[in-house]
Amino acid sequence: MLTGKHIGIGLTGSHCTFDAVYPQIEKLVKLGAKVTPFLTFTVETTDTKFGDSNDWMARLKSITSEPFVNSMVKAEPFGPKTPLDLMIIAPMTGNSISKFANAMTDSPVLMGAKSTLRNGKPVLLGISTNDGLGLNGMNIMRLMATKNIYFIPYGQDDYVKKPNSLVADMEQLIPAAEAALVNTQIQPVLMHQKEK
Repeated sequence: MLTGKHIGIGLTGSHCTFDAVYPQIEKLVKLGAKVTPFLTFTVETTDTKFGDSNDWMARLKSITSEPFVNSMVKAEPFGPKTPLDLMIIAPMTGNSISKFANAMTDSPVLMGAKSTLRNGKPVLLGISTNDGLGLNGMNIMRLMATKNIYFIPYGQDDYVKKPNSLVADMEQLIPAAEAALVNTQIQPVLMHQKEK
């Protein structure tokens, strides 16, 4: 189902989640998808305790040969000129969730998502936010109720230490993408916390 599909993969600044997302990008490529990376500005330039940006970018280049979409100018043609079959944003931070739910388009990732929706194609979100059950809860629900937006199943990742935190199960990215391509939300979308 993914063979020959042009898929955008948007990365936002939840750096702690990259280790879970990168193997799924590799799977998309191995399954025959053309994968174009979309990057927020912080992803490309910020070093964290989870790794240096140069190392993450080098690893991404080793996975897909498609050029990075790292500016608004590069993102804009993915509207009518170079449409995607599917845009995946994973990880998607609370900051990007809030902006997307309120029609703010200030990064290449969100421009790619907006362009994909404009073309009537699906957008799949893999959320990773510390305030998913806080102020961002209403933004997540707004996106869940929006046509052509789908979610990788998500749940609380640590309800004791971080009771408002929600994170997608990135292991379900591939089946969630296949479902989104036929305009279906994979179920169940809300998960119980995994045993640690």
